[in-house]
Amino acid sequence: MSFFEPPPTPEPPEPHEQKPWFGAPRNELGVSTGLRLVLARTGEVAVAVVDVVAFTTGLSLELVALRRGPSEPGSFDHPFGHFWQPAAGPELPPKLLRFGVELSDGARATTLGAHPTTLAAEGAPPGAILLPGGGSGGEGYWESSFWLWPVPPPGPLAFVVEWPAEGIELTRHEVDAEPIIEASRRSEVLWPAGP
Repeated sequence: MSFFEPPPTPEPPEPHEQKPWFGAPRNELGVSTGLRLVLARTGEVAVAVVDVVAFTTGLSLELVALRRGPSEPGSFDHPFGHFWQPAAGPELPPKLLRFGVELSDGARATTLGAHPTTLAAEGAPPGAILLPGGGSGGEGYWESSFWLWPVPPPGPLAFVVEWPAEGIELTRHEVDAEPIIEASRRSEVLWPAGP
């Protein structure tokens, strides 16, 4: 008998269903829509959508925030708010970059909305969802991905941004959703969905 014995084999985890509002389907190759849109720009900062990848169930949005020159330490850290926690009081912190979308049916989803733990309940959420994905950055450049569920309906799709600390007032840009919807129809399903 050895001093170091291998541990017992663990029980396999219970399979769980990937809900379409949790993120991009893992069995698909989405289609880039080629959408590239500067949402807001001042003399010092810019916020842009650099790509939208369409899947059969939703969209992966790639955003960037850029600063022209150096900033005060901590003032440009994680501008998309992935680590922001709501605090008591009605006000949002001015240094928080706010981003959202509005679908043609009036549904809205923002970076201040749903949290994955609140979406685990049975049944589809009652409206559009915008969830944070991965991101990275530093030294005046931050990029982040977001998952928008569902695929927007035909009509205008609005991208809305506001960043008070950086002098960006509420700004809205509309695009036609039809090219995005068409791209979602061309998303390649590689194999049947599974747990």
